[in-house]
Amino acid sequence: MHPETRLAALGISLPNPIAPSEHYVPFRRAGNFLYLSGHGPRRMDGSYVLGRLATSDDVAMGHGAARQVALQMLATVKLALGDLDRVESVLKVLGMVHATPDFTHHPKVINGFSEIMTAAFGDAGRHARSAVGMGSLPHGMVVEVEAVMLVRERSGAGVMST
Repeated sequence: MHPETRLAALGISLPNPIAPSEHYVPFRRAGNFLYLSGHGPRRMDGSYVLGRLATSDDVAMGHGAARQVALQMLATVKLALGDLDRVESVLKVLGMVHATPDFTHHPKVINGFSEIMTAAFGDAGRHARSAVGMGSLPHGMVVEVEAVMLVRERSGAGVMST
């Protein structure tokens, strides 16, 4: 089943891709690998969801922000590849959580991201992952996630890159 069809069945649609806030590209293609820059949870006006997680009561907010990051990253993947169906698998994810030193629920927060990848791609969305705490993140955002995906070539098309 097509990834966007899977998401639509759950009542989920992709946002429009948002341009980077600094001097970098949102993705880079090398052969069959798509490297995705760190994405943060951004609102439609371009502002970030801010915060620093301190207690287990904060997990739900961070989890929701990580889901938002996943959808924004999928919008970037669609921009990069033209079609989410070209993703063969999600290989590696690094999830960073803006947290106090004693916060220990980083994996539960980044599960929000991972759940969306699995919802979109099924077993191909299951990935190797690190979920770590950070003393700060750019703009004060609550989570940031970067990823590497394996992509299949479009039949009859050459390799795209930015």
